Amino acid sequence: MKVLDFPLVKITIAFILGIIASYYLDFSIPIIIFSLSQSLIAFCGAFFWSLQRSKKSILFGVLSCVLAFSIGAFTIISHTESLQKDNYTHCKSAFDKQQSITLILREKLKSNDYSNRYIGLIKTISGKNYTGKVIVNVQKDSSNNDLIVGNSIKLQTVLQQNKPSKNPNQFDYSRYLANKQIYAQIYCQKKEVLVSKTIQKDIWYFCAKLHSRIISNLEKSKFNQEEMNVALALILGQQQEISQDIIQDYQYSGATHILSVSGLHVGFIMLFITFILKPIPNTKKGSFFKLACILISLAGFAIISGLSPSVLRSVVMFSFLAIGNHLRRNGNIYHTLLVSILLILLFEPYFLFDVGFQLSYIALFFILWLQPILKNIYKPKNKLTIYVWEALTVSFAAQIGTLPLCLYYFHQFPGLFFVTNIIILPILSFIMIAGIVVMIIAIFSSLPLFMILIFEKSIYLLNLMIHSVASVDSFVIRDISFNSYHLWAFTFMIIGTIIWIKKPSFSKLILVFASIIMIQFSFIITKIKTEKEEELIVYNERNNTLISERLGRNIMLFTRDTAIDNNRNINSYLVGNSIKLSKIKAIKNVLYFKNTKILIIDSSKTFSEKIKPDILVLTQTSKINLDRLLQNIQPKIVIADGSNSNSIQKCWKNSCLKKNIPFHSTKEKGYYRL
Repeated sequence: MKVLDFPLVKITIAFILGIIASYYLDFSIPIIIFSLSQSLIAFCGAFFWSLQRSKKSILFGVLSCVLAFSIGAFTIISHTESLQKDNYTHCKSAFDKQQSITLILREKLKSNDYSNRYIGLIKTISGKNYTGKVIVNVQKDSSNNDLIVGNSIKLQTVLQQNKPSKNPNQFDYSRYLANKQIYAQIYCQKKEVLVSKTIQKDIWYFCAKLHSRIISNLEKSKFNQEEMNVALALILGQQQEISQDIIQDYQYSGATHILSVSGLHVGFIMLFITFILKPIPNTKKGSFFKLACILISLAGFAIISGLSPSVLRSVVMFSFLAIGNHLRRNGNIYHTLLVSILLILLFEPYFLFDVGFQLSYIALFFILWLQPILKNIYKPKNKLTIYVWEALTVSFAAQIGTLPLCLYYFHQFPGLFFVTNIIILPILSFIMIAGIVVMIIAIFSSLPLFMILIFEKSIYLLNLMIHSVASVDSFVIRDISFNSYHLWAFTFMIIGTIIWIKKPSFSKLILVFASIIMIQFSFIITKIKTEKEEELIVYNERNNTLISERLGRNIMLFTRDTAIDNNRNINSYLVGNSIKLSKIKAIKNVLYFKNTKILIIDSSKTFSEKIKPDILVLTQTSKINLDRLLQNIQPKIVIADGSNSNSIQKCWKNSCLKKNIPFHSTKEKGYYRL
């Protein structure tokens, strides 16, 4: 049976399209409810009409998809917490002045140099009941009495909205948090936090308690800190304490996926449990016992790892694969995947916009679809050769499938990914199996020295291998310009080519040629768009002033420091727009862009008040009398870049308010684009 003939495929696609449409087009709630009710009525009418005629109706199929689309649109708005009346985003006063806020800590996040970070659930604001998640940043101090998950805390503070990316073409952290239903952050000192004696002991508390117990017993066993941090990432998905250098090595070697608990890790556990249970006969009772053991083991792993979203979705995915295997439905494994996708998105529709979710399912789909084709290209007889060839084909299948998405999100390609996967799979298999045993023992007591030494040295060896591959810098291709046009065109080509290879025909060959033409069009459209763009950007740079002027493919950078090299803000802009830097010039007091005159004043204060600019740019905490200056030059807008102090920007903002002149702070609002 063809996969696309299965009704669930069409229903799932329609459901996903409904989620996407509602997310990007921002449908109003009345429109969605109206369309859902109308499509439900139409669907019921078509269903009963089809029953009377006792045959399939095209209309019934179409209305089923329309209903699935409407349910998808409704699902995402029903899971958008900011639309709920009791969400804290509707308490405007909490964002303007200090309020008494009570919240419960739900999860500990990765700390930074200045703060310990947590996810908190708001309970009350100034005595009124509110709901919603916030990030709580507690400033670090010399005391060790850290807060724990389950603590109920109270503090006087102001909620701060998540700020969008401060410079063009950079990761939008604000949208990322909004997709997790987090719309604000709290910044405070530990002395400002009042901790309640009562602790909310829910499943999150016990998961965190279990996790802290594991860490405590590992530390008592004298486990090396660096290797222990990697072990916690590999087995439990806890990356909070892992160093940036190690993360970079894993990125450059193409092995980042093993630091985030995902399908790979859950798949290892499922294979390990299946291997242990192999002696049990495949009778009806034996098969059911195996399924129960696998499902309980996967659920136990999810609890030990802290019930993180990435683990939960992987556990759901492999649970459905295990159920499909138990029901002897291996031939319809794609349908099993679809059921797991549909179930996950019904409960958490925002997972669809999570990069990890997208990569996990695409990688697994291509391993199931493409790997058998690659495997049949060569059939080795030696066991070692068979292992290497299977590892290669699995790695290539996953990499080919996820390549367009990886280039779109990360703009880099680790050329030695296949080498990494071959050399790390044996030791990673051992680490995963040994790690599960170690973590289980660590729940109850400290570990024997010999076990710690073996596990520690195996992780050290893994890190050494990863570092060796990552050190071959010439094989890491960075700064690849890859936009949404390229993403869809290359995805279409990969899918079309595989369809043609599986069952060659003339019509499928035309599909391949059409995809190649589509790729050419994607480059042509990108080139046309690039050459038409004309813009001037004032960047948010902390210790420097950066202004770029772009006319088509030519971009000129004006800066205080002309020796600037490999600046992250500029580099993101160049890669995101498929352009290269033409020239770097020392910044002057006056710039012209088209018919706009721009006056730039820095700490030297050298300028002529006879100039009547359209835009005034203030940099380097210039000590000027802005009230008098605005009276004389009367600009249309005042811009303060990131090189100015916060205190002086507040004064400038007040001066602009008095004169009714717009004020744009790049620290507050991000880059300014003309």
